Amino acid sequence: MSSQEALLEVQNLHTGFTIDGEMHHAVKDVSFDVAPGEVVCIVGESGCGKSVMSLSIMDLLPRHNGKIDKGQILFKGRDLASLTEDEMNNIRGKDISMIFQEPMTALNPVLTIGTQMDEVLINHTNNSKEEIRRKSISLLKQVGISRSDQIVNEYPHQLSGGMRQRVMIAMAIACQPQLLIADEPTTALDVTVQAQILELITKIQEEVGMAMMLITHDLGVVAEMADRVVVMYAGQVVEDTDVDRLFYEPKHPYTKALLDSIPRMEETREELNTIKGIVPSLKNMPQRGCRFVDRCPAAMPECSEVDPQLGEVEKGHAVRCILYDTSHPEKRAEV
Repeated sequence: MSSQEALLEVQNLHTGFTIDGEMHHAVKDVSFDVAPGEVVCIVGESGCGKSVMSLSIMDLLPRHNGKIDKGQILFKGRDLASLTEDEMNNIRGKDISMIFQEPMTALNPVLTIGTQMDEVLINHTNNSKEEIRRKSISLLKQVGISRSDQIVNEYPHQLSGGMRQRVMIAMAIACQPQLLIADEPTTALDVTVQAQILELITKIQEEVGMAMMLITHDLGVVAEMADRVVVMYAGQVVEDTDVDRLFYEPKHPYTKALLDSIPRMEETREELNTIKGIVPSLKNMPQRGCRFVDRCPAAMPECSEVDPQLGEVEKGHAVRCILYDTSHPEKRAEV
């Protein structure tokens, strides 16, 4: 579903890790795009490759065993996968920024908040130290942190989880990036703080006009924030569509199963719906057929043999399933 106007285009991405001398792909044949100013949510269970895909974009994979094996990551037409470390350092934090899942591990515990805030601006601006520190304090105020002039001299362990996440957001928007990647930014926070952080991210995204790639497993967050949704399972994109069609016209059995798992106020159930089984581990990924076959209620014998391809079932709506595969019309579902 590539677009000539896309800010980011991920094309046929394969990211793998070497385990016991053998390459295992955590991300396989992933393609999607993000338009300027668009909010794209990446959805799926833990272990589906969402974070690995985002680390591939940022070139932050572990050097000892992780690598992009195949594919392109085009940012404004420039392939990030082919850049040198120095070239990526010029892009990270300036053009593309990332908010990580757990701010306590993302922030350096032995450096003050101000030192870490200043570092982003030192790397990407030519301002004086005094101007940079004033900007850091201003950014902390922008994300709703009071007494910012004191917070800059404190350490991460002195702040609450919500405050640390606000610091991470301030660092991410310091250079007004064109693309913000947020990897489950509210996972470690309580519900009320989650709502505040999401509201803050939305407000800043609209003010700055940046595009955002939001990784989450919370479909409530998706409904509230997304323009478009990319559903991932076991390292592959299984559905890619706009947010309204995802909730009202889901196609892939995995997407339907995720939506069926949501508790509903109008229904009374003794037990919630669940998806049987678990996401296959990296070393046990199926080598043939659909990766969802063992958990799929609509599975057929052919599903274990045929590798389904991601294809459009209608304009702006792509699905990876034999039921919608035009190369197997005898199995094709009504769409």
